[in-house]
Amino acid sequence: MSVTKRWSVEILIGETNRKTYAEAQLYDENSNQLVGHGSAVVHPDEPRVPEVGDEIAVARALADLGNRLLVTAAGDLEDVLGTRVDLGR
Repeated sequence: MSVTKRWSVEILIGETNRKTYAEAQLYDENSNQLVGHGSAVVHPDEPRVPEVGDEIAVARALADLGNRLLVTAAGDLEDVLGTRVDLGR
């Protein structure tokens, strides 16, 4: 029998002046949390398109979250194996 697990990612987006911030929060079934951060800045000479800033900031937050998850997994494996693990970022 296969087992299905559900993890959830919540994305929070904020903006101040011409900078957009995003936070990607990952929750597993045990309420453990891992957070990734990202941002985007509009250059003064560029037109302001809020959707693009949101997309860039969220993409960077998700990429950061993915890297943090790989680091966490490597640490967990190192604890079990007793040796350094490289998951090839």
